[in-house]
Amino acid sequence: MGGIDVANGVVGAMLGMLFAVLFQQPLQNSWYRLRTRSTRAVRSLRLREESGPAWRTFSLGPLHTSALVVEGDGESSVPADAIYIQVLDEEIELPSDMVGWRAEVEAESARLREEGRTPLWNGPRYAVESFDVSRTALDEQPEAHLRLRPTDYYTFLAAQQLDRRLADGTTPRSRYLDPDQPLHAPAFLQCSFAINVAVVTADDMLVVSQRSDRVRMAPGVWNSSVNEGMSRHIDSSGRSAPDLHAVARRGMREELSAEPNEYSLELLAFVLDVDKRHWSAHFYARLKDLTREGLQARMSRGVADRWEHQTIDYVPFRPATVLKYLLRADRIHRWAPLAPALFHLALVHVYSRTTVERAGVQVLRRM
Repeated sequence: MGGIDVANGVVGAMLGMLFAVLFQQPLQNSWYRLRTRSTRAVRSLRLREESGPAWRTFSLGPLHTSALVVEGDGESSVPADAIYIQVLDEEIELPSDMVGWRAEVEAESARLREEGRTPLWNGPRYAVESFDVSRTALDEQPEAHLRLRPTDYYTFLAAQQLDRRLADGTTPRSRYLDPDQPLHAPAFLQCSFAINVAVVTADDMLVVSQRSDRVRMAPGVWNSSVNEGMSRHIDSSGRSAPDLHAVARRGMREELSAEPNEYSLELLAFVLDVDKRHWSAHFYARLKDLTREGLQARMSRGVADRWEHQTIDYVPFRPATVLKYLLRADRIHRWAPLAPALFHLALVHVYSRTTVERAGVQVLRRM
């Protein structure tokens, strides 16, 4: 009997092995296919037809800003001869129910002067009447058309009160701005056009500045390497239109003490802060010989606009390193709205969009 039991056991084991080989794997495969199909079917039930705006402001994982990249992808630069600027004669006028706000700014400046404190300097500025992009007929390269009107800093400060109540209970934002049409706004709400430059030293360090607590607008936030507002008095000789590259070079000289022969300069994009209605031309500058230490030494010997910055960081200019820096816990909520898009475009310009997007995925996975 014992021999029969052993034989039966051997036969049973062999039959079990044969069953596993012939049937178990196919059953497992069938079960996997059934489960996959069921999962897809459940997911498809959740899908709904959706629509959304074609225009979305810049975001990187948990970092969201109000910067809208209007023209430019970073990979190609915009040549100077593709920019057409027209300055209109008629100066900006505020609506009648906002004129008093400008008078308040003027009165505040007079009060500061009487108290022996620094008054608000009413510098001549430009307001953006319109910005349009077209393409050349043969090679479809972009052409930017910018129309400007004269204005001043007091008007700018008055118009920045976008959420202040007017007499009828509305606000300038609700009355004059349509969130579904971010490029359409009256010129008196767009009294700011600035140049922002991402500067990289000769030893591959990105220059990141923190705005001084002494500046009126956005004190203490982290910003571009160079930020320069376009001045009607300085950047236009006579009645001629300003040159954006010349404004960028002025900013490089006044904020970093760098001369034009010491760097290359490329225009990457036109960007709009849809929340504050600030326009910007985003540039990338590469220092030829000045390293981080050389730039620090240069600035130690005098900078025209030193008071505008209180701290400067130097970040290794590598995609993963810069993206991690943008997302740092002590930075992510303290950026000037236009700065993250600027640094991202500079990375794309140097390393390609594919490389930067791949680095972004890896950085976000590790968070």
